[in-house]
Amino acid sequence: MTTWITTCDTCKREGWEAGAMEQTDGEVFAALIEAAAADAPDVKTRRVSCLMGCKGACNVAVQGAGKLNYTLGAFEPDAEAAAGIVAYAQAHAESETGRVPFREWPPAIKGHFVTRLPPLPTDE
Repeated sequence: MTTWITTCDTCKREGWEAGAMEQTDGEVFAALIEAAAADAPDVKTRRVSCLMGCKGACNVAVQGAGKLNYTLGAFEPDAEAAAGIVAYAQAHAESETGRVPFREWPPAIKGHFVTRLPPLPTDE
């Protein structure tokens, strides 16, 4: 089953305005995640403008239909973090419930979880 990585492309880490950057930290991070996920089976990516986690930029959501869904944040927008997010998303996709045992978490994502949301009910 497909797991989606949704990346906030408007995230700006503290001090962003002082730099001479042409892209937001979120845009840089989204591109790194997209590249890391290019060949990942059952993982798709998308960008949104604002996940409302501004104090902990850079933010992503890991989501799958009928599964636990997660928000993660406070990342450095680098290749190591992007690879960790994609590896976690692959494990999420392989999990029936979306729960991935802690021992299987990539080190790059540990300490970055913000929320865990239950799946939406399938009945009214």
